[in-house]
Amino acid sequence: MISKENNQPVLNGLVLAGGKSKRMGFDKGMVDWYGKEQRYYMADMLQIFCDDVYISRNSTEQQIDEQYQTLTDTFTGLGPYGAILSALSEKPNNAWLVVACDLPLLDKSTLEFLVNNRDTSAIATAYGNGFQDLPEPLIAIWEPKSNAVLLSFLEKGYSCPRKVLINTDSKLLQAPNVDALTNVNTPEDFERIKKLLNAKTIA
Repeated sequence: MISKENNQPVLNGLVLAGGKSKRMGFDKGMVDWYGKEQRYYMADMLQIFCDDVYISRNSTEQQIDEQYQTLTDTFTGLGPYGAILSALSEKPNNAWLVVACDLPLLDKSTLEFLVNNRDTSAIATAYGNGFQDLPEPLIAIWEPKSNAVLLSFLEKGYSCPRKVLINTDSKLLQAPNVDALTNVNTPEDFERIKKLLNAKTIA
């Protein structure tokens, strides 16, 4: 589907919330950083930039508030790679703004910069993660053409979205605020970000 306003594929949003959170020990999508579960907070933020927003889940047994649209993985056992492919397969003519649910410092301005600098001629537009300029595939816009590329890599035995971005025609942006790309994967990360957010609230 093409947007009538800018002649670009329509942009949908996808919150990745179907992970098992093994390193964290509990569901990262259910963490309350800002007064509601993070998966819902992220979905609300994506509504500003996207036509439709979905929360990705790994099975129909994963409970999501009924006011939010969901998209169940059809490519199972592949983590984020499978979630992105599932979205592209569900609506192959649409682009997808994909964000992980474990990014408590991600803000509207960072998403806005990504959307405003989107390159539809590339398979994806992503941020460099601030470490060796590696692309961050889980704060990225995946264009419809990326579906075939992702499937091609999967056929060769690869299921790492970062590897796809490194080895294909993707546009890489420098984040206005690198801290916004910080993810929380461990209890230690959780405590560090919790202290940081508390300090900001007090200030």
